[in-house]
Amino acid sequence: MAPFPRLILLFSGKRKSGKDFVAEELQSRLGPDVCTILRLSGPLKEQYAREYGLDFERLLDASNYKETYREDMIRWGEEKRRTDPGFFCRIVVEGVVQPIWLVSDTRRLSDVEWFRDVYGDLVKVVRIVAMEETRKRRDWVFVTGIDDAESECGLDQGVAFDWVITNDGDQLSLEAQLEKLLQFIQDSLQPPPNI
Repeated sequence: MAPFPRLILLFSGKRKSGKDFVAEELQSRLGPDVCTILRLSGPLKEQYAREYGLDFERLLDASNYKETYREDMIRWGEEKRRTDPGFFCRIVVEGVVQPIWLVSDTRRLSDVEWFRDVYGDLVKVVRIVAMEETRKRRDWVFVTGIDDAESECGLDQGVAFDWVITNDGDQLSLEAQLEKLLQFIQDSLQPPPNI
């Protein structure tokens, strides 16, 4: 088990809402020694690539290569989760030493539940939202079997979000929201007051 973090932010949102972008912005401001980005899809893609003889690195990028295998990867990942809901969560936190963890691709209630069960109140859930028009400008196209699957809709209900970040291309608005979240993160790094 990894050392206990000071704060874990679980990011959720639709494809092309900007989850990775927001997580990368936060990490760039906090620094890689303080903050790490964890991707649940990383161990999923690595295991899937190994099992099917695919290029793991290409499954990590935003290419058409990944999109070619997305639907089958989702199905395969769901099968793994059915037998062990914490399978990918346990793998992704192994060996992490930074005090701030940003899980940039939380997609299922079982992911949120696993982190809350293991780390309790250190876990906060952040929803990234973007209008459909904005997502289309980012090359999003609705795909049946993907955009209506649990991997995209699993956190649309049943989760209370601690933060909601609107990422519609208004840089000033996004900056103001990020500053508030950064202040919250910085506060979590402070030692608890003596009582």
